[in-house]
Amino acid sequence: MTDLTQFEEVAAPAAEPAAGAAPEAPALLTITARGVPGPQGSKNHVGGGRMIESSAKVKPWRDSVAWRAIEARSKVRGWRPLVGPVALSMTFTFTRPKSHYGSGRNADRVLPSAPPRPDVKPDLDKIVRATKDALTTAQIYRDDAQVVEFRRPFGKWYSTDHGLLPDVLDTPGCVIRVWFLGKEVDR
Repeated sequence: MTDLTQFEEVAAPAAEPAAGAAPEAPALLTITARGVPGPQGSKNHVGGGRMIESSAKVKPWRDSVAWRAIEARSKVRGWRPLVGPVALSMTFTFTRPKSHYGSGRNADRVLPSAPPRPDVKPDLDKIVRATKDALTTAQIYRDDAQVVEFRRPFGKWYSTDHGLLPDVLDTPGCVIRVWFLGKEVDR
């Protein structure tokens, strides 16, 4: 039997640094991509040895992330792709399904039985994969293998949490924060 007490609530704000500890440096880049996050990973065979992504949402999502990442890095003078270890936070926002709401005069209220977080497809690991690859395309870093750490906030939320939790958007999309963990000479 698994002891679930070892898992902590991810939606909680990050804890204050311990007494005497240095505060975390601000993110090097903050990228806000709008659109429905598309999962990358599952492929369909279409004949002739060709494989295509099974989700039609992957390409528009990767394009949105890449363009917003290029826009964010263009504001950093002398930008070059990061070389060395990188940390990311990714806060994915999804629209809450209509079935989560009441009816009639309660049509704007979330039902008590509705899940607090999106525990359905797309899988978190698959939307993270698509997002990391888009950051490579945008030349944020040279290779997504450089991502050595994920930081809070990280995960999937509903837009109904906008304003209640950091980085949760009012529409579908993702807020991505990038930290460079190497030494400046490595760049």
